Amino acid sequence: MPTRKRSGTPSAASSSSRPPEPLVWYVDESLDSPTVAAALTSAGAHVVRATQRFPRGTPDEVWLTEAGREGWVVLTRDKRIRYRILERMALESAGVRAFVFTGGNVTMADTAAVLASAIPAMESVVRSEAPPFIFNIGKSGLLTRMR
Repeated sequence: MPTRKRSGTPSAASSSSRPPEPLVWYVDESLDSPTVAAALTSAGAHVVRATQRFPRGTPDEVWLTEAGREGWVVLTRDKRIRYRILERMALESAGVRAFVFTGGNVTMADTAAVLASAIPAMESVVRSEAPPFIFNIGKSGLLTRMR
């Protein structure tokens, strides 16, 4: 009887690698609505809303530092975040992974739908890119690197 040659590659069943850690999506104040939270949750995302953790009006550098410490993935609508020096410094020093919705003047329901449909693409970026980073998400759901 001929002997089978082993490929040398372990099978998936014998693999000792663990599944990736579940991601926590932090929805900042600019997107914090029941509509967005529900859409993201329905898409399988674990969501932390800004108003669950901080009082309204908390400075961005405060919650960005917390987001980095907790390992949360930030979702925001604040397109100017990359230009504000204190916010950018907080984002970079905390190693924040951020996605900025830049879809323009659309309803919160439309925003929620775009973000929910973009979850797989955003997860792929989070798992493949080293933090810190900022990506834009347009109305089409297309991701482009901002910084």
